[in-house]
Amino acid sequence: MHGMHVAQYNKSPSVLYALLSNTNPFISSLQNGAKRPKSRNREKTKMKPGGQSLALTTTTMAIKILTFSLIFSFSFALLETPQEPTIHQVTENSDIPTLKTKFSRNHVHKQFRVFMETYGKNYSTREEYMHRLGIFAKNLVRAAEHQLLDPTAVHGVTQFSDLSEEEFESLYTGFKGPTVAAPLLRDGVGGEAEALEVDGLPESFDWREKGAVTEVKMQGTCGSCWAFSTTGAIEGANFIATGKLLNLSEQQLVDCDHMCDIKDKDACDNGCGGGLMTNAYKYLIEAGGLMEENAYPYTGDRNECKFNPEKVAVEVVNFTKIPIDENQIAANLVLRGPLAVGLNAIFMQTYIGGVSCPIICGKRWINHGVLLVGYGAKGFSILRLGNQPYWIIKNSWGKRWGEHGYYRLCRGHSMCGINTMVSAVATQVY
Repeated sequence: MHGMHVAQYNKSPSVLYALLSNTNPFISSLQNGAKRPKSRNREKTKMKPGGQSLALTTTTMAIKILTFSLIFSFSFALLETPQEPTIHQVTENSDIPTLKTKFSRNHVHKQFRVFMETYGKNYSTREEYMHRLGIFAKNLVRAAEHQLLDPTAVHGVTQFSDLSEEEFESLYTGFKGPTVAAPLLRDGVGGEAEALEVDGLPESFDWREKGAVTEVKMQGTCGSCWAFSTTGAIEGANFIATGKLLNLSEQQLVDCDHMCDIKDKDACDNGCGGGLMTNAYKYLIEAGGLMEENAYPYTGDRNECKFNPEKVAVEVVNFTKIPIDENQIAANLVLRGPLAVGLNAIFMQTYIGGVSCPIICGKRWINHGVLLVGYGAKGFSILRLGNQPYWIIKNSWGKRWGEHGYYRLCRGHSMCGINTMVSAVATQVY
């Protein structure tokens, strides 16, 4: 499993089976096949030789298969996921989550102390400490709820666990979606990508393995995700065109890009206040290009524009919008390089690892810009009862988040709106 280390887990599958059966009334009822209403028409049930009901045998077999699938996938997720002290609230025997989970005061205080130590958190006043503790307690329950809604992944405490949902979205997302109709800048620029042949695509593909992706970056408490998504796509396109991987400047976009969507005047690039990747491409075409990170380093704040045309490292000449069909997205990814995408980040605040395949994840509220770098075919999904293809996504929250800075999301189900705003970019080759 790319980007994760395997850790030993101290519960055997048999113990996990017991935990699941003792805490999940659905599984308990499945195991206790005798606990079912008596049928008044039992004498009419078709019988197999020896007096055993054919219908009962079929039902029992289906129940066993379903129960085994639930247990195996739950065990697989836990065994394959690094177990840090700060995620015990979703794995310890005493705290198997339910939608009505309530954690003891001692447990919350203990987890909060570990959280503060792990992530170097300090609060200036007692009032601030108690405020953050209260939010942390709510996020423990929220992580447990996410674990139930997204059982293929592992959810728990992250560096964002002392932030409310509103604070998290304001500080760490910043996508100005859901606008998807970016107008044409000039003929042939910013249009829809032509349909590509999808037969013969590789089963899995990863631009990291080919050297087209820079190290995971950290946007900090600035809603500049759109800028990181933009530079990531340009870095990949430039690598494909030139064979050189350059680390490009997000700060230039944060400071200098104020481009607005002609059809939506509220959708303007606004530094730490959010933006759109397609707007950023248009700005770069007009400005003449993008500087390197070492020439215009990231500060995490919006400052006076210091763009120097003489230090342009990459020129953007075109961009295209990719159709929502996920096979077309995969084909464009393989052909054109890493793609800038927007998605709904609601499950990402508590995400620790695994393939995220939530039961419910809104497709209309797109609030975070990320970089699509590849896809895989062997992520086990409890909901699909088998191997579920997934996308490999580079985030901009540092390497301590997720799978060393990466996120794996179910592929093929428009999951969390991953297919609603996808774009590719082309750079000048000299």
